[in-house]
Amino acid sequence: MPLTNRYKKRLLQEAVLYIHFCLFVFLFALSGCSLAIITYEVTTGAIKTCIWAVKGAYELTAGATKLVYKIGEYTFEVVRAPIEATLTREEIDSIDGLPVKEAIRLGRVKNAPYVVRGHTYYPMSLKAAESYSETGIASWYGEETLKKKGGFMTANGETFVPKGLTAAHKYLPLPYHVQVTNLENSRSIIVRVNDRGPFPSDQDDRVIDLSMGAAKQLGFYEKGTAMVKVEAVQLKEDD
Repeated sequence: MPLTNRYKKRLLQEAVLYIHFCLFVFLFALSGCSLAIITYEVTTGAIKTCIWAVKGAYELTAGATKLVYKIGEYTFEVVRAPIEATLTREEIDSIDGLPVKEAIRLGRVKNAPYVVRGHTYYPMSLKAAESYSETGIASWYGEETLKKKGGFMTANGETFVPKGLTAAHKYLPLPYHVQVTNLENSRSIIVRVNDRGPFPSDQDDRVIDLSMGAAKQLGFYEKGTAMVKVEAVQLKEDD
């Protein structure tokens, strides 16, 4: 039986998708990273999607220098920062009782206590983070890093990308994903929390510091701050 034009077109589309998939896997393999393709659902009900992720629960594994994954329409590219990079938060005195970069090198950052100007912060556990939800003021940072060569390192050792979708938080485990909604215009995005802060003063009441790119997407880049709702995003493997 001869193939219909519609069926031929469908076969061609599937073949193109398969070729793109194979090319992606091949190029990723050349980078020395381990690729996993896993179906996940977001328990907040906001997104149900296919995640492309390097094995390691969205963390850079010991032998990896880069990972790429996608949550819905948001693509996250994570790169390990060179050890000589400048810290985005130089006011952090120590993490888990160690010099900051030593704690990063040893992987002792996730929810370890850390000290800023003599004050010790105690991040929440992964279990506690699952139910995290908070409303408060968001600010943004990162424009100043565009002018410096050599790059900047976040508090968990990632290269800081001002135009990316990342955030700094005082108490969430690193890394972590949250959904941030600008309550002034109802815009909402998902960001990867990979840094600590903000710490302008001990009395500061801001709940999150977003990257420049995240602030632009949420529509408060020019204003500087906004009232937002921050909610934990839990990714579960879809059975």
